[in-house]
Amino acid sequence: MPLALLALTISAFAIGTTEFVIVGLIPTIAGDLGVGLPSAGLLVSLYALGVALGAPLLTALTGRVPRKALLLSLMVLFTIGNLLAWKAPGYEALVIARVLTGLAHGVFFSIGSTIATSLVPKEKAASAIAIMFTGLTVALVTGVPLGTFIGQHLGWQSTFLAVSALGVIAFLGSLAFVPRDIPHQAPASLLQQAAVLRQPRLLLVYAMTAVGYGGSFVAFTFLSPILQNVTGFSEGAVSLVLLVYGVSVAVGNLWGGRLADRRGPIGALKVIFLGLAAVLGVLTFTAHVPWLALLTVLAWGAVAFGNVPGLQVYVVQQAERYAPQAVDVASGLNIAAFNLGIAGGAWGGGLIVAHVGLIHTAWIGALVVLGALALTAWSGRLDRRDPQFAAIASRASAYAGGH
Repeated sequence: MPLALLALTISAFAIGTTEFVIVGLIPTIAGDLGVGLPSAGLLVSLYALGVALGAPLLTALTGRVPRKALLLSLMVLFTIGNLLAWKAPGYEALVIARVLTGLAHGVFFSIGSTIATSLVPKEKAASAIAIMFTGLTVALVTGVPLGTFIGQHLGWQSTFLAVSALGVIAFLGSLAFVPRDIPHQAPASLLQQAAVLRQPRLLLVYAMTAVGYGGSFVAFTFLSPILQNVTGFSEGAVSLVLLVYGVSVAVGNLWGGRLADRRGPIGALKVIFLGLAAVLGVLTFTAHVPWLALLTVLAWGAVAFGNVPGLQVYVVQQAERYAPQAVDVASGLNIAAFNLGIAGGAWGGGLIVAHVGLIHTAWIGALVVLGALALTAWSGRLDRRDPQFAAIASRASAYAGGH
């Protein structure tokens, strides 16, 4: 593996950790800053909004900047954002820090795949991207529970200081090993991106993504408070539960990809969304019993992110049909839809916590995911009416396998 690719993977690990570790720290931050759980949950929403809005806007605006210079600038912004979070004197400063790091996150993953593929021979491009994205998976398995443990024992500020150190390591690795002359095409302009958003079938896929993830994050944002206040786990036990969740996510991603290959994206997404809704519904009843709650969280991890492969393949299939000149743009906008779902889910979950109660985030989240299942079934029905779709789907699946 080229050392430059390792530097990108470390960057992805740091970014994935800072995105999701906040979930484990919400009770700690809320107590320390004197804000309610809904306000602490907004730190998830606003970060995700920074990703969703920053990725298309800043990627288009920085299209002429050399890739290495842009990559280094992003890691500087990421590190500064986490240092601001470390030194944040209050809630408002922490919000600003989270938005800054979200902006860096969005652009990094927009350009990271291009940089990764430039580091290896063409036939190894897909493997290079997969290696870089393992940084996100490893962040869920190790970075999030470790960051939660640090925050619970040394203060939540220490977690952001540790992530800042990772940002510095990633910056130095990229500075030393990423080539200076990385070839790149100018990314899609804002007008080209807007053209994709005028396609109703693509908007339907983005709705499936946003609603599906939104439903999960209604409850996932407040998983730590549920485990502490409803289940009765200690702070230390919550870190271990998050570790179990992360391992389950890693397995679920592989399973979801194989299911999409075997049954097609629509068939796989129906299974996964139905499973996700069932797990969230069951959590409403099992959260009160520690060992049942642990088993439910394990099952949740297996389906929580297992729909990523199917959704990405499916958006490419639809783009081949309705926006063949902008397949990459359509795929990138699906990542924005994912983060809009996180933002909306975390915000909605905060409202539920404030007005109804913690445990109700689970069954209400399940109802939202059933909405994504209904959208998926509708989209599949529209596909069956299109005689050209079968041929396009087979080509698009091969394309997505290389991206």
